[in-house]
Amino acid sequence: MTNPTAEKIDFKKTLDAYRAPQGRFRLVEVPDMRYLMIDGHGDPNTSPAFTEAIEALYPTAYKLKFASRRALGRDYVVPPLEGLWWAEDMTSFTTAQRKSQWNWTLMLMVPDWIAPQMVTDAVEQAGAKNPPARLDDVRLETLSEGRCVQTLHVGSFDDEAEVLDRLHHEYVPGNRLRMTGKHHEIYLSDFRRVAPDRQRTILRQPVAPASAS
Repeated sequence: MTNPTAEKIDFKKTLDAYRAPQGRFRLVEVPDMRYLMIDGHGDPNTSPAFTEAIEALYPTAYKLKFASRRALGRDYVVPPLEGLWWAEDMTSFTTAQRKSQWNWTLMLMVPDWIAPQMVTDAVEQAGAKNPPARLDDVRLETLSEGRCVQTLHVGSFDDEAEVLDRLHHEYVPGNRLRMTGKHHEIYLSDFRRVAPDRQRTILRQPVAPASAS
């Protein structure tokens, strides 16, 4: 039953993992989090699969939100789109910028009170009329990142390369760390509607202590 007095939770404001400083790097402990996920490959600017992934994730996420509000009395703002990015040659993200070589997983966070059956039901409801092309690829998965370095980047995605280069080759080795896991981006701005120079993106990299020499 819906509780009209229940406060709508905005995870961007309540979760420390969604906070990052601009212009400097910050270490943060990220708890295990569950996401709706879809995988893909290739240049996000030209790959139809990238757009189709977004078109499948959001209807499912909104069906979940409405089900949570209606059945559990717990309302929330649908969290920001996130992405994991990796490639065989990680310089394709920094000095080389070879987007055709990129692999990615697009994600939307799912609150911990949402049961897996609710996700199954939401996918089914999202496909009831005009099902998105990649709806069958949506899955629920837990991401365990632990200790991470992150920063807030303001500007276009193409301008991230310099920041990532400093992160990979200065901050991480300079603090006796090594990179683990995949490059993670959190899109605080809707890049479909916000001008490139005003886009706000959290850049995150999981890390661990470097092995003693």
